[in-house]
Amino acid sequence: MTPDEATEHDDAWFDTLFAAHAGAVHRYFLRRLPGGDGSRDDAEDLAAEVLATAWRRRVDVPHGAELPWLYRTAGYVLANHRRKHRALPVAVVPDEPDDVDPAALAVVDDRVREALARLSARDRRILLLVAWDGLGGEDLAEVLGVSRGGADAALSRARVRLRDAWAATDEAATDEAATDEAPPDRPAAGGDGVGRDAQELDGTQGRGR
Repeated sequence: MTPDEATEHDDAWFDTLFAAHAGAVHRYFLRRLPGGDGSRDDAEDLAAEVLATAWRRRVDVPHGAELPWLYRTAGYVLANHRRKHRALPVAVVPDEPDDVDPAALAVVDDRVREALARLSARDRRILLLVAWDGLGGEDLAEVLGVSRGGADAALSRARVRLRDAWAATDEAATDEAATDEAPPDRPAAGGDGVGRDAQELDGTQGRGR
């Protein structure tokens, strides 16, 4: 570390980083960990690990893109956390982190969870970085480690595949409802109403910049 780098990434720099982004990193984990009494403690521990990594590797944290760097690091920290709690053959360990388990997604609508479960790990990750964490543009590209054009294209493809998955989920729900002996006034499954979770994911209420 050069003297200039040491001055730029000193204790005051880290205090500013912590004040600005510690809450966002903590929420990142809370949204992605399974519910339960231990999830908040785990989220705090994992957030602390990300911030400790930021201090150890402070010269690598890009100026102006600190939060995307933290989110990218958080994806790997969460993937490692999951592997510690789940035996995985080496052959199925992914090259990049899948920081979302569709069985434990913090979304209210069960059909949204089902639709997301039909997607690839990468598509889920992209959509939820936008919908949950408010990323877009250069920030999303930084987290994914691709160009801005590559990130925009990946997001567009993920949204198309989400709409296809949502249609398939609706079709499956309609077929299931047709076999049930439901009362005549029971609302049909798979109607036109789409919850806020789905609207944010497919971009109708997207918050990405």
